[in-house]
Amino acid sequence: MSPDHTSLAGKVAIVTGSGRGLGLAYALELARQGASIVVNDVDEEATSAAIEQIARAGGNAVAVVAPVGPTANADALVAAALESFGRLDILVTNAGVLRDTVLWKMTDDDFDTVIGVHLRGTFTCVRAAATHFRENGVPGRIICIGSPTGQRGNFGQTNYAAAKSGIVGMVRTWALELKRAGIAVNAVIPVAATAMTATVPYFAAAVEADAAGEPMPDFYRHDLGFGTADDVAGLVAYLASDAAEISGQAIGIGGDRVQLWSHPEPVVTGYREGGWSYEALADELPTLLEGGLQSVGESFPPLPEALQRPRPSA
Repeated sequence: MSPDHTSLAGKVAIVTGSGRGLGLAYALELARQGASIVVNDVDEEATSAAIEQIARAGGNAVAVVAPVGPTANADALVAAALESFGRLDILVTNAGVLRDTVLWKMTDDDFDTVIGVHLRGTFTCVRAAATHFRENGVPGRIICIGSPTGQRGNFGQTNYAAAKSGIVGMVRTWALELKRAGIAVNAVIPVAATAMTATVPYFAAAVEADAAGEPMPDFYRHDLGFGTADDVAGLVAYLASDAAEISGQAIGIGGDRVQLWSHPEPVVTGYREGGWSYEALADELPTLLEGGLQSVGESFPPLPEALQRPRPSA
């Protein structure tokens, strides 16, 4: 690796779901900064290719091919780090899966699969890593990957929204519980070209540019804060370093933009002596809430004509 990039030299990181896409970008950047990597994915071929790519760049990596969720697999990830590199300093929980459909068509399996991988997978992996950190006095760094869907909601993603918002809730809780041990826990909210955004016509021009190895139009990078997987990776590596002295935060990043997401706070407060009966609420609540009701979902500015693409025919 380049001698100019050694902020994580000698450290060891687990990155779940790092066979391709965002997870691979995180693993590559952590390795570029000097960390040894435990690559994890369910796809053995993708995992092997990721390890080869890290090695070609001068990094060190080993593989654990297994789904996240089961406790035994989380323990196996920690064991792989210790057996291969003798230590563990960083955990990035990125593994995920999508089963998108509207509420009335979503099956139990659609819901349980996404919750099992994203939410339970994050929980079991963080529990295993945090236990190791606490028992061995390691001031570990834990980075959990959220989503704008978890912050704002998104049509057709009941399961994904529940999991991603739950992850940020767990991050805030873990930041409290692990503070005394010197362990930092943060969430990253990436906005980047992925397999999911590749199917959305609004992002077509950006995805096309990325696939062709060309810069994305400024409208996407600046106005929307939408970029490539590599645009997100620097924040993950920073939060994994000793330079980052924050915990319990949700930080969004994409394209040319970085954002700190607020924690939920009351926006309207009212008091009524004796409490709020149905009749009192019906009489006073509409006026009290007026101007304070919150929007749901993300809203995007109109797509410039030059970036519009024809919609595929049905």
